Amino acid sequence: MLVCESCGAEYPDTADGPWRCDCGHALDFAGRPTPDSEDPPAVADLETARGLWAFADLLPVAPRVTLGEGWTPLVDAPAWDARFKLEYVFPTGSFKDRGATTTLSRAVELGVDRVVEDSSGNAGAAVATYAARAGIDAGIYVPADAKASKVRAIERTGADVIRVEGDRAAVSEACIEAVERGAGWYASHAWNPAFFAGTETFAVEVAAQRGWTAPDAVVLPVGHGTLLLGAYRGFRLLSEAGWIDRVPRLFGAQAAGVAPVAARLGDEGTESSGGGGPRNDLADGVQVARPARLDQLVAAVEATGGDAVALDAAATRRELDRLRRAGFGVEATCALAPAALRRFRERGALDAGTDVVVALTGRA
Repeated sequence: MLVCESCGAEYPDTADGPWRCDCGHALDFAGRPTPDSEDPPAVADLETARGLWAFADLLPVAPRVTLGEGWTPLVDAPAWDARFKLEYVFPTGSFKDRGATTTLSRAVELGVDRVVEDSSGNAGAAVATYAARAGIDAGIYVPADAKASKVRAIERTGADVIRVEGDRAAVSEACIEAVERGAGWYASHAWNPAFFAGTETFAVEVAAQRGWTAPDAVVLPVGHGTLLLGAYRGFRLLSEAGWIDRVPRLFGAQAAGVAPVAARLGDEGTESSGGGGPRNDLADGVQVARPARLDQLVAAVEATGGDAVALDAAATRRELDRLRRAGFGVEATCALAPAALRRFRERGALDAGTDVVVALTGRA
């Protein structure tokens, strides 16, 4: 069963069921598995060879489509006074594999024979790859000017690539129109609840890798916010179960010019959903002006006492160069999170010495 957090409406979770509520809000699973033990398992007893599916008992989806994704390294980053979670070492090169494995596993459970997704890059590549693994047809809607390397990654899977003229919103609209015409099951990283079930495992891995303790804060790049919202839900699940003692403060990093979460939270220079100042096109992976779950993202940040900030291209470039010189082979959008860490420390939102985990979300 699926439920709308906004109005409380419930819908059957079927292959031909709705992908959003009649009120326009996103849907979520009505129930979720909870730990069946008061104590977390010993880390040594976890089947880490299964990747994120080591935590299958905490997921509302069975592991039907997998490429061994998850259990990404958590490494010290002394130059940043933080630890980095290396989400760019996934099979397709980004954290989106967390959601793709659970979403395509759910598609198989429902008997879906074709999925569609709209994405400017990493999510499209992940969904197309896992659809290929599942033997399911896929149609990926992308901007006409999408990066050639991202489009090639999608095309190599055999998925249909549908190029759409216009901005990112136009791509989503074209995909949604196709879904409404019956073109396929909407395997959306922004709307599909199964995707967020996958990104919850980010939090569970972080806690397990730290001996079932939570950091003081986590900093993540935010576009549609699939990783931030998943992290919030995962940490909250563990906290409610008593496996960790608190939910860490969550901090979002957005691109100047397209920073709706930062704008909602009152970041300087982001008076509107578009954000103030020059558009940061270097961080193109998070340029989402109207996130599908904006209210849930803002609520998650506020509930943890976190914040969000918009960063310009110059700050992103400086941090990207610094990361690569330190051996982290990430794409430009990844640099937003460590750049935001610097900004939050300058503002006094995070003190020096605070126990911080930063997500590096995609490889170059």
